[in-house]
Amino acid sequence: MSKRQSLLSEAREIQLAIELIQAGARPQVLESETSLSRERLLKLYKEVKGVSPPKGMLPYSTDWFLTWMPNVHGSLYINIYRYIVKNTECKGIEAVLRSYRLYLEYLQSNDIEEVLSFTRAWTLVRFFEGRMLETKPCSKCRGQFIVHPDDLHENFLCGLCHMPSRAGKTKKSKAADESVAYHKVA
Repeated sequence: MSKRQSLLSEAREIQLAIELIQAGARPQVLESETSLSRERLLKLYKEVKGVSPPKGMLPYSTDWFLTWMPNVHGSLYINIYRYIVKNTECKGIEAVLRSYRLYLEYLQSNDIEEVLSFTRAWTLVRFFEGRMLETKPCSKCRGQFIVHPDDLHENFLCGLCHMPSRAGKTKKSKAADESVAYHKVA
């Protein structure tokens, strides 16, 4: 009986690892969230993606989430995550994965460029669990946005209500501007 259960649990672990790899999880995330060996995860990654996994360290600074565009996307994601955890039976890595899929679905349906990778979303949840980041309501729109817990938040304005001068200058918007300018000349 225990052998059968261990085979079933291993199958679940492999399925979870495949879903995480497809979402873009890095090897360190896979090792942290599954009980599969590193060698097995690397083989599985190569089989699923067709390439070796990326090397390097995971994001480790909360500062990235406090810059304009990452803050907007991170705030969207963390609010989706909190909603999933609060209103469903989904917890842990399954909640992170489900929230990330909803985040991507929202972006695709609104033709918005992806900013938050799965690994960043996973890291963001860990930062919130460690109380390294929190959300505060914008004093204008009342939306919940990521802030550093040690900063002053009286009369806080989010990045959408108080956009920086270079806001929205992404590759996609620059290409669209160039296309419009080209068509005006032609």
